[in-house]
Amino acid sequence: MAAIAAGDKQNWKIAYQRRSILMKLGVTFLALIVLTIYIMPLLYGVVNSLKSPEQAADIRAPLIPSDPVNFVYQGEEYPVYEVPTDAGIQQYAMIDAGRRTSTMIDVANPDAGTFEWEGNWRSLNPVTTVAFHWENYPEAWETIDFLRLLTNTLVYALVTTAGTVFASSMVAYGFARFRFPFKNLLFLVLMSTIILPPAVTLVPTYAFFVRVLDWGGTWLPMIVPQMFGNAYNIFLLRQYFLTIPREMEEAAMVDGAGRIRTFTAVILPQAIPALTAVALFHFFFAWNDFFGPLIYLAGNRRANPITVGLTEFNGLYSQQPHLVLAAAIISMLLPLGIFFMAQRVFIQGIVITGVDK
Repeated sequence: MAAIAAGDKQNWKIAYQRRSILMKLGVTFLALIVLTIYIMPLLYGVVNSLKSPEQAADIRAPLIPSDPVNFVYQGEEYPVYEVPTDAGIQQYAMIDAGRRTSTMIDVANPDAGTFEWEGNWRSLNPVTTVAFHWENYPEAWETIDFLRLLTNTLVYALVTTAGTVFASSMVAYGFARFRFPFKNLLFLVLMSTIILPPAVTLVPTYAFFVRVLDWGGTWLPMIVPQMFGNAYNIFLLRQYFLTIPREMEEAAMVDGAGRIRTFTAVILPQAIPALTAVALFHFFFAWNDFFGPLIYLAGNRRANPITVGLTEFNGLYSQQPHLVLAAAIISMLLPLGIFFMAQRVFIQGIVITGVDK
């Protein structure tokens, strides 16, 4: 009986392990499907950005970047097509295209000379070879004046990121550690600004910055407000600061450190993951900001960021989608690189800020 029980236990263990493996495989397969769906637009953009102008304009062209194969006959090049024959699919070069009959030559036996082929040559598939047109990227870079757009966007993103991280961390530390009148009410008012629709404040803020302060055509309406913090960033940092033990601050104060010294030497080094998350959140927001630069930089084309520049480029070169996609891919490289390099710290900051003390 003991041997039978041991055998049943072993069988149950094997079945459990198999079921566990199948569950893991199923979850992995589902994750791969979701990931594929998400990256398909990116892959589509990369593939089409490497196509030639002729292939990008041809709806019958193959999906993979490729060039048509030509055959040299008597010093001139002629396109090669796949022609169905009694012997199977043959590759013939089109010497002279006609409406009902076309003059062709057998690529495999050019010494036989030309012959007449009856049929509609437009229904034939051209022979192509894989060819990646990497020259689209430097052409798009020069055409769009990408260096100017990149400089404008980087200055805007880096300056506002530094300002909002500094201001948000100071305000968050005050809400997390200090006691002052109406603290909870002020924090509630601050958090309520998150749900305030931007359309409500658009007209008065635009009138104030442009009509009153005369900041139209400059970056000031977008940079200055970010120097006073952001409710969402303040909330994330406050939640993180609450997880830091007060004993560390008390020990620093016993050693003679003041509030500012404690904040800069104790709190901020402990909050690197949260600060990184806030910095990346704002950097990506500034990098993708379109509506603000569109309305405030009107009339100052030299100050446009990447988002506005790409829209203008798309309108001017809509007939050349390979260049538009190449410019879009270039604009994505820097944010993607920054995210992948900082993703570990970024995810750590997001996870911990959601954990209550």
